[in-house]
Amino acid sequence: MLSTEVIITGFLGIAVAATIISRKTKQPYTVVLVIIGVALAASSASNLLGVGVIYDQLVSNGLLVGLVLPPLLFETMMSINYTEFRATAPAALRMATVGVVIATVAGGLLLWLIGGLPIYSAFLFAALISPTDTATVLEVFRRTKVPSRLATMMDTEAVFNDATGITVFAIILGFSQNTTSFQLFPAILQFILLFGGGAAVGVIVGATAQGALRVLDDPTSETVLTLVAVYGSYSLASALGVSGLVAVAVAGISYAVASSRSRTPEYREQVRGFWTILAFIANSAAFLIIGLSTNLHNLAVFIIPIGIAFIVILAARFVSVYSVLGLSRIDGKKIPGPWKAVATLGGMRGALSIVLVASLPATVEDHDLIVTAVLGIAFISIVFQGYLLSRYVRRKFGVEESLAVA
Repeated sequence: MLSTEVIITGFLGIAVAATIISRKTKQPYTVVLVIIGVALAASSASNLLGVGVIYDQLVSNGLLVGLVLPPLLFETMMSINYTEFRATAPAALRMATVGVVIATVAGGLLLWLIGGLPIYSAFLFAALISPTDTATVLEVFRRTKVPSRLATMMDTEAVFNDATGITVFAIILGFSQNTTSFQLFPAILQFILLFGGGAAVGVIVGATAQGALRVLDDPTSETVLTLVAVYGSYSLASALGVSGLVAVAVAGISYAVASSRSRTPEYREQVRGFWTILAFIANSAAFLIIGLSTNLHNLAVFIIPIGIAFIVILAARFVSVYSVLGLSRIDGKKIPGPWKAVATLGGMRGALSIVLVASLPATVEDHDLIVTAVLGIAFISIVFQGYLLSRYVRRKFGVEESLAVA
C-alpha cells in the first residue's frame, strides 16, 4: 500500500483533475469524481492504492462522517441567509423528521408488497436509504439555479435529517434482530435525545464562540476558532451520545448570526474563503469514496433489484414530499408544485446511507443484497437523479443552470 503522503497527494490531484474534466466536458463535478472512484476501485491499481483499507478506515470506522461532513455543514450554515432560513426552517424540519418517517414507512411497504422482500429486510433497507445525504444535497443545490429559498429548504432538510434517519434505523435494526420490541414512547425519547441534545451542544458551543469573537480582531485567529467550534461541537456531541451533525449545524447558524452583526463583509469573506476550500476538499473526498465503494460487478449482477429499489425509493420520496410540503407554507403561501418536484428529485442519497450500511451486522437477513442495493442506489442517485434534476430545473425555471463546478 502507498504511504499516507502519496495517497493525500494523489487525492488532491484527482480533485483538481476532476475539476478540469468537469469544466471541459460540462459534466457535473460530482459525477466525474464518482466515476473516477469507480474506475479506481475496478482497476488493478485498487490493491496498490489500498482501496479496501481506505474504505474500512474512513467508512466502516465512521471517520467519513466525523471528518468530512462537519466542514460541509458548517460552511453551508455560515453562508446561509438567516431571513431565508427562518422562512423555510419549519417546512425543512418537518421534512427532516416526519418526512423521513413517512418515506421509510412508504418505502418499506412498497418493497415488501411489490418488491417481494421479507418485511424486516424491506423496512431496514428503507430506513437506510430514506434520509437524504448531506454531502450530495449540499453540493447539488450549491450548483443548481433554483430559487434561493427552495435551495435553503433543501439544504436545511439534508443538514438536520441525520438524527431522524439514525433513530429509525436503530429502532428497525433492533426490532429485526428480536433484541427489542417497538414502543412509541422510547422511540420518541431516543429521537429527542439525539436531535435536541445535538442542538443543545451546538447552542453551547456557538455561545462560547460568540464570546470569543468579542476579543478576536483578525481573520486568522477567527478561522482557527471556527475550526475548534466545528470539530469541538461534533466531538462533544458524539461523546455525549447525541447528534454531532446537528450540533455542528446549530453552531454554524449561531456563528453566522454573530458574525453578520459584528464583522464587515470583507472580514467575513476572508474567513469564508478558508471554509470554501475546506468544503471543496471534503466534498471531493465524499464523492470519491462513494465511487470507491461501488462494485461494478455487484451492480451488474443485482441491477434488476437495484433498479426496482430505486424506483420504489423515489416513489416513497414523492409520497413524503407531497404529503409534508402539501401542508406546509412559506411566507404564508402554498409551496408551488415545481418546488415539490425539485424536492422529490433533489432528495439524493450518498455518503450517509453508505456509512449506515457499513455498520449493518453480517447476521442480518439479506445482508449482502441490502449492502449492494444501498451502494448501487447511491451511485444511481448521483449519476442519474442528478441528471433528471438538472433537466427539470432548466425546463421549469427557465435559466441556464449547471451542476458542474463554477
